[in-house]
Amino acid sequence: MANDPKTKAAAQFIDALPHSRALDMRLEAIGDGAAEISMPWDERFVGDAETGVIHGGAVSALMDTCGGAAVMSHPLSTIGTATIDLRIDYMRAATPGQRIRARAEVYHVTRSVAFVRAQALDDDPDNPVAAATGAFTFAMVKKEPK
Repeated sequence: MANDPKTKAAAQFIDALPHSRALDMRLEAIGDGAAEISMPWDERFVGDAETGVIHGGAVSALMDTCGGAAVMSHPLSTIGTATIDLRIDYMRAATPGQRIRARAEVYHVTRSVAFVRAQALDDDPDNPVAAATGAFTFAMVKKEPK
């Protein structure tokens, strides 16, 4: 992981979020407008007791947190962000017992909005669990006058 102060602040913020702790999220990578966060399969997160499939809300929280982390680590961003809009397409159920990873990257920024793409994956990297696009608040770092 990158060691710049903004990236460290983003990592500390994620660790401090109550829902991140409750879902046992782990920051795997962060920097330059991209992030990867994972969470374990846990029976507390199961949405269907018969199949053992993780609830979509837990996957949603993972993808939202990962998108926000990506924005916070963008080189032109100040530290804070909030979700404006998040669309998630669930493609299949995550395999019970497998850790779920979300990967997000900022693909475009304006003065006030960052646009993010993300995927949620289990142990089958070629078959995503979900895909997301989102818009997050964004404040650019002020440039020093020359």
